[in-house]
Amino acid sequence: MPFSRRIAVYALAASALLAGATASSAFSKLGREDGSLPTEDGVIATPLPPLAQPGSKQPEAKPQNDAANPRADQPAAQSAPANSDPTTTGATSEPPPAAATPDASTPPTAAQPGETAPSEDGEDAAPADEGAEKGTDPAASQQATPQEPVGPPPDVVYGEEGLPGPVRDLRAKLIEIAKSGDIEKLRPYIEAGDDGTVLSFGGVQGDPIEYLKSSSGDGEGVETLAILLEVLEAGHIRNEPNTENEIYVWPYFSGLAIDKLTKPQKVELFELVTAGDYQEMVGFGAYNFYRVGISPDGKLQFFVAGD
Repeated sequence: MPFSRRIAVYALAASALLAGATASSAFSKLGREDGSLPTEDGVIATPLPPLAQPGSKQPEAKPQNDAANPRADQPAAQSAPANSDPTTTGATSEPPPAAATPDASTPPTAAQPGETAPSEDGEDAAPADEGAEKGTDPAASQQATPQEPVGPPPDVVYGEEGLPGPVRDLRAKLIEIAKSGDIEKLRPYIEAGDDGTVLSFGGVQGDPIEYLKSSSGDGEGVETLAILLEVLEAGHIRNEPNTENEIYVWPYFSGLAIDKLTKPQKVELFELVTAGDYQEMVGFGAYNFYRVGISPDGKLQFFVAGD
């Protein structure tokens, strides 16, 4: 292209650009002094956006929706601090977990000592036992003591009064043997076997007369005979009258409360034992010295010490 024509084309292009710029500028400057925009032929003129500079980046258009552009009457969600832990902040929109309800299959927790244990129907039951808290055992406080006679004390009888014939005869014979000093004479009246005469609660092994000698202080059985005499001369009682277990027992102290004896009764007791022995009996809870038992048919049931 010739240089002159090229100059002409350039000039024409420049004129067009200047004319467009002037019209755009004039159109954008339309308005009143109060800032309102006039209308021409029913069209409202609006300011044009600024022309983008070469090399600049246009902003991306954002979608027009309620989620991206909340209305002014909707509160914006608070964002958690950048350095906070999302698991510990309260910015989460999830509701707090509901309180766990008890499972019917889960056994109830045992009440601690001093607390009130709930019953199955929801009502409070009695407080838990405090014995476990104190470490006490109820059974440990119960000490085994000899049982005192139940009911009114039996009648005390002296001598042969009220004795059946067989009982009276055997008593008289035993007194005679005791006064003789010969313990061998007791042999015919001591029966052997399971239902025989009881000479020891632990049982007697061997000859019963030898046993009586060995238990005597003198080794010959004389002391044992003296005790037999004193026992039979004391008063007696009738145990379980009119039954198959009826028996006459000497001395009567075995059927009375040992700590309830009167002074005259203690005098009779001290003919058999010492005051120290009596105190031990009180601590034991019963008479535990020698006694004699004769059944209504005249059989020597026992001649034994202890209880």
